[in-house]
Amino acid sequence: MKVIQLHKNETKLIQRAAKHNREAQHVLYELHSPKMLSVCRYYIKDVHQAEEVMLNGFFKVFRYLKTFKNEGSFEGWVRRIMVREAISYLRQKKKIEFATEDEYIEHDYTNNIKTNIEVAEIQQLIDSLPEGYRIVFVMYAIEGYKHREIAKLLNISEGTSKSQLFKARQMLQKKIKELNNSSYGTN
Repeated sequence: MKVIQLHKNETKLIQRAAKHNREAQHVLYELHSPKMLSVCRYYIKDVHQAEEVMLNGFFKVFRYLKTFKNEGSFEGWVRRIMVREAISYLRQKKKIEFATEDEYIEHDYTNNIKTNIEVAEIQQLIDSLPEGYRIVFVMYAIEGYKHREIAKLLNISEGTSKSQLFKARQMLQKKIKELNNSSYGTN
């Protein structure tokens, strides 16, 4: 019952916000900004820059709110805007670099690493990845984009996307293993 009520309230908020009602826009911002900052933060290491990207993203959300057709979730629509805004920011700053080879090695991605790593440590590990690896990893593993979509958004080949993901996973597994070994005092 509460989920339906929340959905109805959000739909009304969206309608009011689309008519430039500042109070409704503020409520939508307050509801979604924590998650959207996390989305931006996945792509951008510096939290202040991530906040700036998020704010620019919300500017676009409210600017194009009339185009939201209530098909699918509002949060998903906002999330896509944030991802595109983060990628645009990185392109502007020329911070996206990809390995040039399209080599892709088929690999079993089952997680065979047992760990008790905290969320903040995982974010630090993701942050430590080279830019191209990190962006593709986040888009695929966290956001759920397919390689075809990633390739189109980043203007790279699907093979490059797959290669970047493979290398990111390899690097993360190595770093997690090193972290576990240092935590347990073994090398």
